[in-house]
Amino acid sequence: MSGDGAAQNERARRGRAVYARNFGLDEEAAERLMTETAGAIYTAEAYEAAGGPGWHGDALTDRDRAVAVISALVASDVNDRRLDVYLGLARRNGIGDEGLAQLMVLLTAYIGQPYPSAAMHAVERSRPPLT
Repeated sequence: MSGDGAAQNERARRGRAVYARNFGLDEEAAERLMTETAGAIYTAEAYEAAGGPGWHGDALTDRDRAVAVISALVASDVNDRRLDVYLGLARRNGIGDEGLAQLMVLLTAYIGQPYPSAAMHAVERSRPPLT
């Protein structure tokens, strides 16, 4: 195997670990979910992307990344299970419901009211049950 192939395999391995961490699942379960949802070809490409500097650079934390991805998804009117994954990541990295609500208010100032209000429903829907 060439050095480039080894580097690609390492990058895909790191990307697979990122998706597992983001989903809050073990790697095998995350891969099954990804493949069932998006197919094998897309999953392989997603792993390559997630194995790169966006998720592995040391200038951003997973909290920062969660805010960035949530913002991009909300601005794209994505408020389904894909948003729920990153709301969960944000919560696991210390952003509570008040912080998520403040993020939606902030996004409203920049992208308008409709998308963040739909995303706020996702925040409420995905809230962990009180114990």
